[in-house]
Amino acid sequence: MIGQTDVLIFIITIVVTALFTAVVRRELLLADIRDNPIVSEHRQKSGTPTMGGFGILIGVALMALVTFTWNAVSYLHIMVFMMFVAGIFGMFDDLLGFKVKEYQKVVRNNGDEPVKIGLLSLQPGEEARVASPQAKKDYAKIVEKDHKLELIDEIPIKTETSETYKLFTQFILACFLIVPGVLSTNISGFEIGILMIPLAILAIIGSINAVNLIDGMDGLAAGIIAIASVASALYCGAITGSVASLPFVVLAGACVGFLVLNHYPAKIFMGDTGSYALGTGYMVAALLGNSLIFSIIALAVPIISVIISLLHRAHIITLPVEPLHHTLNYHGMSEQKIILLYWGVTLVVSIIALLLFGII
Repeated sequence: MIGQTDVLIFIITIVVTALFTAVVRRELLLADIRDNPIVSEHRQKSGTPTMGGFGILIGVALMALVTFTWNAVSYLHIMVFMMFVAGIFGMFDDLLGFKVKEYQKVVRNNGDEPVKIGLLSLQPGEEARVASPQAKKDYAKIVEKDHKLELIDEIPIKTETSETYKLFTQFILACFLIVPGVLSTNISGFEIGILMIPLAILAIIGSINAVNLIDGMDGLAAGIIAIASVASALYCGAITGSVASLPFVVLAGACVGFLVLNHYPAKIFMGDTGSYALGTGYMVAALLGNSLIFSIIALAVPIISVIISLLHRAHIITLPVEPLHHTLNYHGMSEQKIILLYWGVTLVVSIIALLLFGII
């Protein structure tokens, strides 16, 4: 079970991460490394420092150094190593994002009737980005010729690496974990042998993309990972022991510490530097601690969000804005309510999972 030492480590990690996140924020402001959101509803956040994930990485690294006096190499040290490698990959994506690929137009319906542009039907007073190829084709006629919509803004769109390249780099990252040969081949009593290798790679890639996708609102990703990590720590503490629960304890503490400056309204964003590190760290801790099934259940909210986005991209369903939390915001739900909803669902799912697994 979770003991007093784990609670102490959790608290120390919160304090250390919060302090160094503040330091990182100051340096980012001095270096003028700031975000420029493309979602219309979040344009007021322009100028917020990004790449704050370095605060999380420093926090977990210092805790790994502290625990190094207790044992040579533990699950925590492996997790932190993987998080740093992932953070470096994410950092390059963040840096590339400062290069503008194009400027997307934002239009508003100032008329009395709905106007269809691309896949959207804008109601009177609604705004939207001209993003899809069809919307860009419709723009000239609807805005410039018929004047049914008004151009109100042009948003710089970040340059991004291709999805194929991202998946390739994530695959290389996941392979780092299987080199040491530390993975168990047993999942909840079932021996799967060599199949654990592709499963581990798939799990890490999936976790990175799930956390990266959910990281679109203040404190959303950090809060979800904090809740899921606490639940996973409780599970590991009861089933495996403190060696397996420690990575989750530190990960949860780092997320809570980061939330000190990342909660709404956020004074710093984690960027891909942070989301890549958190997605990797969470799933590495689950694989090493043999809590894979439980930890996947606890991560249900980001996973479901990814599934909905994939259905949208496959044209099975249509979202006015991707991913789902931006759609909810687009339809009028406030950012604070969405964050609390996602945190609440994660908490409820985690509690139900702990009950089903007989932990509480």
